[in-house]
Amino acid sequence: MGKNFIVFGDAQNMAELADHSVHLVVTSPPYFNAPFDYPDLFPSYEAFLQLMETVAKELKRVLSQGRIAALVVDDMLINGQKYPIVADITKIFIDTGFKYRERIVWIKPEGYIRISRRSGVLLQHPYPMYYYPDNLQESILIFQNGDFDYKQIDPEIRQKSRIDVQQYQQAKWYLNVWQITNVLPNNNRLEKGIAAFPPEIPSRLIQLFSYVGETVLDPFAGSGTTLKTALELGRNAVGYEIDLELMDIVRRKLQPDQPSLLRQVDEIEFIIRDDARHLRSHLQQQVQKRQKR
Repeated sequence: MGKNFIVFGDAQNMAELADHSVHLVVTSPPYFNAPFDYPDLFPSYEAFLQLMETVAKELKRVLSQGRIAALVVDDMLINGQKYPIVADITKIFIDTGFKYRERIVWIKPEGYIRISRRSGVLLQHPYPMYYYPDNLQESILIFQNGDFDYKQIDPEIRQKSRIDVQQYQQAKWYLNVWQITNVLPNNNRLEKGIAAFPPEIPSRLIQLFSYVGETVLDPFAGSGTTLKTALELGRNAVGYEIDLELMDIVRRKLQPDQPSLLRQVDEIEFIIRDDARHLRSHLQQQVQKRQKR
């Protein structure tokens, strides 16, 4: 297979990738049974954590020495119960052998969050113990696979991968709080019904933690945001996505909107494995049922 490919199959098995063949992982795992994205996707919280543990072991295998796995995750509120996903995933990756390098907080614009029934409880009962805040943030967890040897990078590649310091300063990449507008849930966007993250997040991570010509992996590729961003930044792109119903969306998203992307897109291979599933239609039906309640 070529340098750029997406496998439609379960990321718990990344047999297509050799040991230590990936230079950066950027992904956002499925939000555990999120009511408006993945209702009842997992039979239990334990099943979700087992998935993450198995994927973490595969990422430890395929990730090169000293390289980074970055995960966009958040705690989840389901039927009044809050699940400590950030803490549990952190523990899983540390137990797998990764170093916990950093946690970046992604702040979404307040204007896109309305007062919900959760935060509105205090308006109905303005007394102590009725406080339930709305959430404006997610975590970007940064794990490292051992120590990185900075001297191993070819000087020419190093220069080609130079970070725009002016952009770094103006957009305040140097802070561990990033204020980035989320992908809005309108009906016209390509990712309708998909919990996609904004391309600005993988763009920053790819520039900060990989070099030109290296391979970026997204084991939960979704609509292909990480893959497209990696190609635009001169990296190779590899993805895994279990939902076969997203293949057409990924193809459309990877259509080149600039000449520099054309060559890489032509070389992307689509691989369908027997463990791929059909999920999107079922999940959207479940969401519609919940909205009618």
